[in-house]
Amino acid sequence: MTAVFLDLDGTLVDSKPGILAALHGAFHDTGHGHLTETDLTWLIGPPFHDSFPRLGVRDVEAAIAAYRDHYERGAMFQAQLYDGVVAAMDALLADGHRLYLATAKPHVAARKITAHFDLAPRFTAEFGPELDGTRNWKGDLLAFALAETGERAETSVMIGDRHHDIAAAAEVGMPSVAVRWGYGAAEEWTGAAHFAERPADLPGIVARLSGHQ
Repeated sequence: MTAVFLDLDGTLVDSKPGILAALHGAFHDTGHGHLTETDLTWLIGPPFHDSFPRLGVRDVEAAIAAYRDHYERGAMFQAQLYDGVVAAMDALLADGHRLYLATAKPHVAARKITAHFDLAPRFTAEFGPELDGTRNWKGDLLAFALAETGERAETSVMIGDRHHDIAAAAEVGMPSVAVRWGYGAAEEWTGAAHFAERPADLPGIVARLSGHQ
């Protein structure tokens, strides 16, 4: 591998408290307060443009706008890095890999989070959808990132915790690594090349994919 694409929520950062707080605020604001009594953890990761309609949200754009308002007023920083993430990223860099962020979170918000947690200097570039939903599907995002960076899918890897990370990587011809510490479940990881139990496993897994071990 030369290029390592990393998901954000559920892979680098445990963002559940802030995301759920912003969702609760948004659903109360838009007349969907009953949804706050259900388990909303499954919403973390996939684009809200896809998941909100499944909840029966009447005005998806209004709900997303309300969510962003709550999130950007401070909920985005109600998160913490997973133990070992920084050390794993530094080890990958020391092994000569280039790191890229590939998140379903709009890049304008994602960049604030990576800066807040001092991850931004470790990335060659950071990719996420536009606020209007452009490149919400991570397959489109990865294709765009490959085109922008000149990286090749066959010498890249996608690391993430949800089904869309694995499916998107397969769509562009990139191997993937499913991480077990995030918000995904085993049934989502069909097709992953490897599975990581903890962040410290990632440098060794990427080395094996590279044929260096």
